[in-house]
Amino acid sequence: MKASRDKEAKLTAERLRELLNYDPETGVFTWRVSRRATARPGSVAGTITPKGYRNIWIGGNYRAHRLAWLYVHGKWPDHEIDHIDGNRANNAIANLRDVTRSVNHENLRSARSDSAHGFLGVSPFFGKWKARITVKGVFQHLGTYDTPEEAHAAYLEAKRRLHVGCTI
Repeated sequence: MKASRDKEAKLTAERLRELLNYDPETGVFTWRVSRRATARPGSVAGTITPKGYRNIWIGGNYRAHRLAWLYVHGKWPDHEIDHIDGNRANNAIANLRDVTRSVNHENLRSARSDSAHGFLGVSPFFGKWKARITVKGVFQHLGTYDTPEEAHAAYLEAKRRLHVGCTI
């Protein structure tokens, strides 16, 4: 994280605004200046990563959602930027919020890719299925169930109640 903060300290909001235009409604950055052969004034800045984020090269690789925060608020975010709707390519400022890592993880929408069963908030438990949720960094046990689907339903109900800003 320190390397990221060091890199961010070098790029100011003023310099960013000299190089790029940002549309807060669409979240799209366009170049104000020519940069290399592919970056002409008016062209969309950056590329989409395999994980769905837009990265923009400005003397270093920056995530567009962090640049959007800097552009609009004039300072780097204090924490992580969460895409409220879960769409990593939607960098509209109304879709972004500066949150702690634990709050950002509350907005997860699917199980990890290495999950054997594919249900968020569910794990096997002695022939049954356990549902649990994390709230403010503390695990809360939601019960054990006969099927992973039942455990997942309990998890989703708790998520709607306990995770502020969750849109599941």
